[in-house]
Amino acid sequence: MDTDLVRDLGVPDRRKAAADELVALGAGAVERLVRELTDEESSVPWRSITDVLQRIGDSGFDGMLQGLVSAPNASARKHTGFAFSRLGPAALDRYTATLSHLVPFVRLEAVRGIQHCGDAGRTVVTALLPLLGDPDQRVARQAQDALISQGSHVVPLVQRIRELGPGRQRARALTVLAELGGEPALSRADVGAIERLIRVKLPDDRPEGIWGCWNHWIAVPSGDQAGIMRILGVVDPRPVTFALGNDIVDADSHGPDAPYTGYERVFVTPELDGWTLVLGPWCDPCGEERREEVLRLCNDLSARYGRAQAYYYGGQGDGSAWLVAEQGTVIRRYCETGEEGDELLTLGEPLPYERARRRELGLQPDWDAAQESQEDEDEWRWATHDMAADLAHSYGISPLHIGPDTPSRGTGVIGLTPYGVTHGVPAGAYRI
Repeated sequence: MDTDLVRDLGVPDRRKAAADELVALGAGAVERLVRELTDEESSVPWRSITDVLQRIGDSGFDGMLQGLVSAPNASARKHTGFAFSRLGPAALDRYTATLSHLVPFVRLEAVRGIQHCGDAGRTVVTALLPLLGDPDQRVARQAQDALISQGSHVVPLVQRIRELGPGRQRARALTVLAELGGEPALSRADVGAIERLIRVKLPDDRPEGIWGCWNHWIAVPSGDQAGIMRILGVVDPRPVTFALGNDIVDADSHGPDAPYTGYERVFVTPELDGWTLVLGPWCDPCGEERREEVLRLCNDLSARYGRAQAYYYGGQGDGSAWLVAEQGTVIRRYCETGEEGDELLTLGEPLPYERARRRELGLQPDWDAAQESQEDEDEWRWATHDMAADLAHSYGISPLHIGPDTPSRGTGVIGLTPYGVTHGVPAGAYRI
């Protein structure tokens, strides 16, 4: 076979003619095409090769399968697997047959291939179920993710596995159900088992710091968990470990980009060194949807407990905000997130911590932004961008600074906010 034909697939004005000639050669072109595909130094686009192999049909699929099995190293195998899994709906039946292949990596890529078939993959969903118990955990996890991506129509099938087995599939079946339907999709027996597992873990549970991409919290200098929740209007508290509470908060902060997403519930910690933390996007002191309500709630909390604080900290350099209330009045609110209008949220005089940090930076401890030089203003804005967690720590407690040695009394809970009471909570599977 003319090697130049394969190379011509990488030349735009020759690609179509070369592809047509290679398809006409059929099985005789497969070996050379696959060799080019597994060559990491090749300049021929993988998509051009894959399109030809797809048009060739079964022998093209078989050639790619053999190339996947015999790839000379991990990098070549990964590259070939990427192409193999994108042959499209025309290869759906072959992908399904390959789910029983002896090589785990092949099974893994076959599952991915079915996922990339889109809606067509719904017709073979039952073939994915046995792989929930695959001895290779990567394969089992991929099957789990593939079933989740299929949507709620798989719920009855997975519920049957939870009820009847086989046993090796049951653990990941539970994860699929939790992700697709949440607690309503679980049986009473499963809910009871999860609650028992939490109770078993709680006596040895120790504080864990939270460190998400977007962190929002309210801090109150009291161990009156029930009273704090009453003022906030948080209801239906359910005991959780720190791992579970933090995982839920992190998942809620990564929810779909829609108004009020993540506002349905909060994690209320046990008493931590004399403080109680309430964590979740609902506690946001600077976002347009929540800032005025959070200001009011902090006023109410500080009228009862003397002080209350609310914070936002973007763990990926997305800014900081703080709100400090004392004796029923907000004494300071400051926001630096890079969003237009941050400066309009400023209330009160700078806190002692802010003044001290300005001295450390060589800036005037008291300042008027209108009179500052642009250089000084930029330096201060960069400093405050990452300040919330340290400021919170200096004034009491920060969820980013707690750990197993933090004094703790009581049990943390997940509670429903007023928004959660009305709208319910999102489905999801979390670590306990």
